Amino acid sequence: MNRDYLSVDDLSSDELASVLDRSAKVKAQPGDVADALRGRSIAMIFEKPSTRTRVSFEIAIASAGAHPVALSSAELQLGRGETIEDTGRVLSRYVDAIVLRTFEQERLELLASVATVPVVNALSDFEHPCQCLADLLTVREVKGELGGRTMTYLGDGNNVTHSLLLGGAKMGMHVRAATPPGYEPIPQIVQRATDIAAETGGSVLITNDPIEASAGADVLYTDVWASMGQEQEANERALVFPAYALDASKVSVARPDVTVLHCLPAHRGQEITDEVIDGPRSAVWDQAENRMHTQKALLLWLLGA
Repeated sequence: MNRDYLSVDDLSSDELASVLDRSAKVKAQPGDVADALRGRSIAMIFEKPSTRTRVSFEIAIASAGAHPVALSSAELQLGRGETIEDTGRVLSRYVDAIVLRTFEQERLELLASVATVPVVNALSDFEHPCQCLADLLTVREVKGELGGRTMTYLGDGNNVTHSLLLGGAKMGMHVRAATPPGYEPIPQIVQRATDIAAETGGSVLITNDPIEASAGADVLYTDVWASMGQEQEANERALVFPAYALDASKVSVARPDVTVLHCLPAHRGQEITDEVIDGPRSAVWDQAENRMHTQKALLLWLLGA
């Protein structure tokens, strides 16, 4: 039976740790897997714009010896009304895995329900599970063990927040999210992460106080205030979110060796200041690179290579 990766919750804590271990190995010794996927083809469908996801997946696939097939919905019959299910049925006859970057999580679930090859969520409005792999690897590189570390997210309770809550909890981390009132992560994710944390020794805190959330944190993390599809809300959000900007005031109350993360693209001067993203505590560029290594390891794991 095929395994899909539509949510961080699709992996157990042990499986997540195993993928992170493999990520570290392929990063250190990329030549060891140069032929691991030779003869395979992987389709990548992008219904949202992409820089890091598109390039990191394409390079990861090619460097493991497989053939990447990058497509936009406009290039497929999806753009002319073919269902995502029929697209999945057809692509399953051609390729060994399907990577989809889309809007509704339901589209991924529909695709996976009929595809006979692994399906990977390369971003949806609900979760960004591939980003979470890179985030966790980056923290592990800088801090060592993940268990017991405090990771604080500041900003909108969005797809990135959902994946961080689940992934951090699975690794036994203390995950905090500080959002303006009304912008909290959805209750079902918070409850699921809380239940996971109870088993792993981690914890979950959702608050509207960014200073409380930042105090003593090992990691400070932020994302754009208005995600793709929310552009019409950008002006309104710009009035609500300034107190949650990742700036010197948040860094000053965190641990002295705090690590700063941002999944990019960054709106400098809004959710993060130049002095922080370019400062000595920033691991943002390592984090971006790690998308490539973790996605390669994930595909190797899903395809049994």
